[in-house]
Amino acid sequence: MNDRRREALEHEHRPEVIEQRLRVPSRGRNLPDAILGGIDGCVTTFAVVSGAFGAGFSATVALVLGVANLLADGFSMAISNFEAIKAQREHIDGVRRSENHHIDIVPEGEREEIRQIFQRKGFTGETLERVVETICSDRKLWVETMVSEEHGLQTEGLSPLRSALVTFTAFLVVGVMPLLPYAMPGLGITQQFFSSLAIAGLMFFLIGMGKSLVYHQPVLKSGLRTLLIGGAAAGLAFLTGHLAQALFGVGM
Repeated sequence: MNDRRREALEHEHRPEVIEQRLRVPSRGRNLPDAILGGIDGCVTTFAVVSGAFGAGFSATVALVLGVANLLADGFSMAISNFEAIKAQREHIDGVRRSENHHIDIVPEGEREEIRQIFQRKGFTGETLERVVETICSDRKLWVETMVSEEHGLQTEGLSPLRSALVTFTAFLVVGVMPLLPYAMPGLGITQQFFSSLAIAGLMFFLIGMGKSLVYHQPVLKSGLRTLLIGGAAAGLAFLTGHLAQALFGVGM
């Protein structure tokens, strides 16, 4: 490790810097929402474009279908994410109520659960008993510890509205990109399709790269994996449209 990197790590682990960092929500907390929205938005619109091109539809039809699917699917996905996070929060609230009730009825049993949880983490003897006493002396901390340690539930950073907005925004911003060539009348239908293909591929690759930078994964590998996933979905849509055109003779 070079001196510059060591100095940066030492600075990041100074007490005041650690305190400040822990006060700020994790930068990756809403990243899954953004990744999910971005990939699905790009897949949705480019799948429409691919299907329309495979079926022989005009650029206008592809554009109209793409915009309609972009707005409808983006809204649907945001609402679904909102309801999922809301349901998760309601479940956690129910677990909290249950744990509070258990503490009222069988406090020694709940204290023993805390003891065994931290015993499994390697605490023993007086240290273990001090940990148990510290946690069980604070009712809120006791309950939150049971929720996270016994039930394995995330108790922080769950915002249905924020998750929905992040998902919807990512869906729209990334999803509109493959449609841009179809808004350029100077391009032929084939040029529009291959331009859309190039943009969609770039979006998939950039999403994978962005994910790797936050989660500390290999940049190229992550970008290519996301590109392959998106390309597979688009290829399926193209083949479906082409098959529909061959079987039913659709096209405009």
